[in-house]
Amino acid sequence: MKQLIKNIAMSCGLEIRRYSPTTFDTKRVSLSPGNGSRGNVLLSYILEPFLSNGSGPVSSSHTNHWESLQIARTFLDLGYSVDVIDFRNKTFVPQKGYDVFIDARWNLERLAPLLNEDCLKVMHIDTAHLLFHNAAESSRLLMLQQRKGITLRPRRFEMPHLGIEHADCATILGNEFTMKTYRYAGKPLYPIPISTPVLFDWNERKDFDACRKNFLWFGSGGLVHKGLDLVLDTFKELPGYHLFICGPVQKEKDFEGAYFTELYQTSNIHTIGWVDIAGPQFAEILNQCIGLIYPSCAEGQSGGVVTCLHAGLIPVVSYESGVDIDDFGIILKECSLEEIRNSVGEISDLPATELGRMARKAWEFARANHTREKFAQEYRKAAIEILKTHMRER
Repeated sequence: MKQLIKNIAMSCGLEIRRYSPTTFDTKRVSLSPGNGSRGNVLLSYILEPFLSNGSGPVSSSHTNHWESLQIARTFLDLGYSVDVIDFRNKTFVPQKGYDVFIDARWNLERLAPLLNEDCLKVMHIDTAHLLFHNAAESSRLLMLQQRKGITLRPRRFEMPHLGIEHADCATILGNEFTMKTYRYAGKPLYPIPISTPVLFDWNERKDFDACRKNFLWFGSGGLVHKGLDLVLDTFKELPGYHLFICGPVQKEKDFEGAYFTELYQTSNIHTIGWVDIAGPQFAEILNQCIGLIYPSCAEGQSGGVVTCLHAGLIPVVSYESGVDIDDFGIILKECSLEEIRNSVGEISDLPATELGRMARKAWEFARANHTREKFAQEYRKAAIEILKTHMRER
């Protein structure tokens, strides 16, 4: 039996009942509380952490690995047996009744007609509505085409689904922007703060005068979706400022070719590539930078932004990043080149004492609102409220 599943069982006092070793997208893991079960929950999310061969930490490649485990833990702690499948599983068919079904993408629409009528269906939302998501990326690609005379392929497109239409309610990672893209369906939404895989100590020795003109772009795939083209076009005209880029640039060859000069032949732009956020290289980059530039066009709640807040970087981010920013950063309203340029100058011109205050407040905000402990606490509260409210209504 997989060691990680054993660890979950030991930590939660659970009895493991079944593991089906087939191909990745057809596997199912079944977990049961140790002292009898009050019902059955089906979770369709990230299966990989449940299949780990080792006893080491859960992958930090995305927050959803640990969060999927925690959702299962929550219902196990509440006394439910939990079956886990991957959200990409296209073949699973329920063979028993479920009290609750939780899904993050397409399985809610596919399986809703196959579930028992009294099953409570909960969508777990971790991205902006896919119609908005796809339209936003198309708009950015069109803007790039008109600005630069090049056409790049979409990288973040996902097939839209009717999950929220089939759900009774939803938990959601994001801010009011994210929730707005789903409010048309009229379903109750329960906001949950995204977690983070790495915590950083406050850097008492950071020299805010020395780093005031250095900024970081930090993101995953979908470089145009996440605004790297806009940031590059801004910084190539700002030779007195430095931009560090941490992300999988080499995996998007069309983007890399279109921006080869900016990425590799511009003296104030430093393309690092993908980095281990728990490693010394990333720590050194964070120490050199004052802020994060992240003009994404659509997110659920950006884990990259939250990581940088934990590191004490001052955020210059889009509203669509899904992370609320108070007086410790700047929310980009239009994500135009002029607005990004003006925001960079505004931050860089602040006194060192004010930069230190903003950085500290960003760090404190992340520590208070975006940790694994906070996610577990808020998800449990939402789960109890959902069971209480929607089970009673059925």
